Amino acid sequence: MGLFRKSKAPADAESVTSKASRTTNNTAQSPPPSTKAMNGISSIPALSTANIALPPPPDPAQDPAAYLRSIHAVRERSRIVHEKAKCNNLAHFDVDPTKFRETAAYIVSIIKRDFAPDYQAIPAHGRWQHFDVGGRQRIDQLLMSWPSKISAQERTRRLLDLFLVSVLLDAGAGTQWSYRSKESGKTYRRSEGLAVASLEMFKAGYFSGDPTEPYQVNAAGLNRLSVNQLAIGLQVSEANPLAGMEGRADLLANLGDALQNTEFFGSTSRPGNMLDYLLSHPSTQASFVPIIMIPTLWNVLVESLASIWPASRTQVNGISLGDAWPCSSMPSEPRAQPWENIVPFHKLTQWLCYSLMAPMTRLLNVQFVGVELLTGLPEYRNGGLLIDTGLVTLKPADAKRGLAAYRNNATVKGQPCMEVVPLFSTDDDVVVEWRALTIGFLDDLHVEINRLLNLDGPNKLSLAQMLEAGSWKGGRELAEVSRPNTKQPPIMILSDGTVF
Repeated sequence: MGLFRKSKAPADAESVTSKASRTTNNTAQSPPPSTKAMNGISSIPALSTANIALPPPPDPAQDPAAYLRSIHAVRERSRIVHEKAKCNNLAHFDVDPTKFRETAAYIVSIIKRDFAPDYQAIPAHGRWQHFDVGGRQRIDQLLMSWPSKISAQERTRRLLDLFLVSVLLDAGAGTQWSYRSKESGKTYRRSEGLAVASLEMFKAGYFSGDPTEPYQVNAAGLNRLSVNQLAIGLQVSEANPLAGMEGRADLLANLGDALQNTEFFGSTSRPGNMLDYLLSHPSTQASFVPIIMIPTLWNVLVESLASIWPASRTQVNGISLGDAWPCSSMPSEPRAQPWENIVPFHKLTQWLCYSLMAPMTRLLNVQFVGVELLTGLPEYRNGGLLIDTGLVTLKPADAKRGLAAYRNNATVKGQPCMEVVPLFSTDDDVVVEWRALTIGFLDDLHVEINRLLNLDGPNKLSLAQMLEAGSWKGGRELAEVSRPNTKQPPIMILSDGTVF
């Protein structure tokens, strides 16, 4: 493979792939998206965007804060940690290069099981599939429920409203929370449960300030949404606790304030109005269809939502960076500038990018250029996969510290107390290093998986397709096999509901 400085003969992949066959297969499958035109929304052939030049990243020497908030910085800064990982020179993890092909083979087995031979049917990673849990096409049904007089643009605005709030609520739900659908009576957990809950709340007008217009999110609706009302909507109780409940409520309250920015969200203060901003942006090109640059979408999300993140986050020159953290594996003073020890991830912003593109593409045939700038999501499913396959292992001293923290946390009412795993806070150096190495290994696995599937040229899986059909799903399934009672990842993270 040439990935590691000292490579050994690859281990047999059977020990991990056999785990896939032992899963209960109760992970929600991701059905291919409907390709039919809905309500007069037609399909237009894809155009080539290869010759469209993207803007360069901000110069870190001139404006380090702007650089660290850019999408370019996520992969570039995490690459420093990844290079150390390939040399097995990390502060908190040991790397076994013989497990790389085994990990790739496991992901391939998941992809083949669910999609072979039609790999092009794999949707890009995004929130849309979570709404469709159980094979019920809830978003298609929602679209068909609206009168035909509702324009394609307004339908898209409504979905952007829904998807943005749903993603912000989609931090890890914990091991105990579940949601019983009021429509089907079925019970869902984790990301799919939060998706169904947010959809049913959206339809009930929880996020709208106008009772005659329930199918929208606006500042007035979020400003009047109390923590108690949110808890009722999510069915949270002492017997059904949701991790980071207060953090989620704060995010939505802060979003209500952020929506007052008329430049991005218009006079009606709706997330969906970013569509109008994007379509009229000078960088957006129009031929048969609009072509929007990922850096443009990224800047809209970073600039317009900067105020919603907790004020305690890492800062450079007085500017809050959001999901970006110091890491001991990065260059440090006095040989480096102060900002150089920071690794940016912007996980929820990336999850928003992946998720918001889908409504614009499917309903308005918008194309996006620069999608390759987005990275694999540095969260505990993708990262947990690397640990559960044995590619990376927490070093003994850190494992001991994390296990002690877990046992201490288990004394708190409502916290898990079985299937003990190391526990750390979001800003712990272990978690930051873990997330950084995850981004790099996902890039490597993406290349290897296309090779194993014999896919090349236009038939290659995109990184977003690999995340959807392979690594994220595979990480969850390995957790279910390895820790069947809690289904939690191999490292537990104390989250405030604003990162994971």
